[in-house]
Order: sequence, then structure tokens, then C-alpha cells
Amino acid sequence: MQGALDIGLIVTSVLLIVLVLLHRGKGGGLSSLFGGGVQSSLSGSSVVERNLDRLTIFVGLIWVIFIVGVGVDIKLS
Repeated sequence: MQGALDIGLIVTSVLLIVLVLLHRGKGGGLSSLFGGGVQSSLSGSSVVERNLDRLTIFVGLIWVIFIVGVGVDIKLS
């Protein structure tokens, strides 16, 4: 059981990192401090961006479930 939780945690961690890096910078953060804050489009979110947001939130929730599962497994061991 612990092996499956560890593998799931690693996979979701890597996937979450990739998904967060795919997001477009919204400005006002550290990226704008170093000149990355110039944006040419002022339009709203596209369908792809909204789906990416939803997928990131879903993977984040799965990641939290794996974290809790690993914690419970360590506590019971």
C-alpha cells in the first residue's frame, strides 16, 4: 500500500509542477519583477486556460489526498 501511495505522490507531484509551469503569468508576481510582466493581450481567459485551471485544481486535490494517505499510512505503521 505504501509503495502505491509513494508512486502516486511522485506522479502527481511531477504532473502538478508541469501544469503550474504551463500557466500564463498574470503579472504582478516575481516574473514581472524581472521583465516578464509585459502582456499584449488584455482579453479574458480562453477555454484552454480555464480547462488548464480546472485540471490543475483537480490534480492538486488528488495530490492532497495522496499526502493525507501517506501521513495516515505512516501513522498506522
